[in-house]
Formats: sequence, structure tokens, C-alpha cells
Amino acid sequence: MKKNIINKLKHTLVIISLLFIYTLVCASSYANIVSKDLSESVFRLHVIANSDKPDDQSLKFKVRDNVLSYMNNLCLNTKTKEEAIRIAKNHQDEFNKIAKQTIIDNGYNYDVNIKIGIFDFPTKQYGDISFPAGSYDALRIEIGEAKGQNWWCVMFPPLCFVDMTSGVVPDESKKTLESSLASEEEYILINDNKSNDIQFKFKLVELFQNVKIKTAQN
Repeated sequence: MKKNIINKLKHTLVIISLLFIYTLVCASSYANIVSKDLSESVFRLHVIANSDKPDDQSLKFKVRDNVLSYMNNLCLNTKTKEEAIRIAKNHQDEFNKIAKQTIIDNGYNYDVNIKIGIFDFPTKQYGDISFPAGSYDALRIEIGEAKGQNWWCVMFPPLCFVDMTSGVVPDESKKTLESSLASEEEYILINDNKSNDIQFKFKLVELFQNVKIKTAQN
């Protein structure tokens, strides 16, 4: 009798373990799919200041503004992320010149390093749109020693010009973003939805991507 009880307990534990593993695999798969779709839909900007000194942080924003102004004119009629990246790559030297000239105009002589590639991003919110942590295509601008605080935004769809006083992303940008995603649920996931179900799914994606990033860095 006792042996039967022990065997049943072992059987139950095996089933629970298998269910846990299955759930974990499904959650990981969901997080990877959503992260991949989001990554394939946006082109981001990452500006790193020389240091955290107030003057260096102020300079970072001036470089950001001038680069964004130039990029915004270039991509005025851009319809896809791929087109935005192609334009950025074709004008990478110009971005460098604009950043360098801005630095010189403000009385500094820092070097500028501009890269276009895939980089790790933490979870960030732009107005009423939130992007979970993950790896995204981006234009990265490193000023001087690049040891200061970062500034992030989304260049395509154009979310960098969000009116932070209202905290709302323009409808046109939202429509472009929504049309580029694989499913309506993915759009709802990042569109500041307050339902518990969507919040849980967002946290799920955030958790798995943060673990993935930290594992890759070790």
C-alpha cells in the first residue's frame, strides 16, 4: 500500500514537472515570437553622452535634436523600417558630420562614433507606447568616452517627436506601427493596455528578453 502511494506521488511529480517544462517552453516561445516581431518592426535611436556631467548631458540632447531633425527630413515619406535603415546607412557620414559640428559649435572637441546595427535595449516607454526589453536595429551615437546616461527613442515609426506634455503618440505613427506588426495582440501589448492579461504578457516578454540579454552579456 505504502509503495503504491509513493509510486503515485512520483507519477504526479513527473506530470507536474512535465507540465511546468511545457508551460515554460510555451512562454519562452511566445516571448521570442513577440520580441522578434517588434524588433523587425522598428528602427531605434540610441545616444550616449560623454559623461553624466550636466554640460555633457545637455550636449547629448543637442546632438540628438540635430540628428533627428536631419533624419526626419530624410524619412518624411518613408513607409518601411527597411527603407529607413537603408536611408540611415546611406547618410551615415552626414550623421557623423552633424554630430561632430554640433559638438564643435558648443565648444567641445569630443570624438563621435556612429554605428548602425542590432543592440540591446531595456524596456522603454514613449508616450502611451511601451517597448519591452530586447534586441533592436538602431542608429547608435557615442559621444566622447560614451560613459554618460543614454537616451533612447524610435526613429521608425517616428516616435521620437512624441509630445511629452500630452504623453500621446500621434495616430499616424501608431497606424504605421500597427500595420507593420504581425498581429493585433502585439500592438495591444505595447499600446499601454491596462488589462491584467495584457500586462502579464508584457511582463512575460520583458522577463524572458532580460534573461536572454543578461545571459548573452556573461
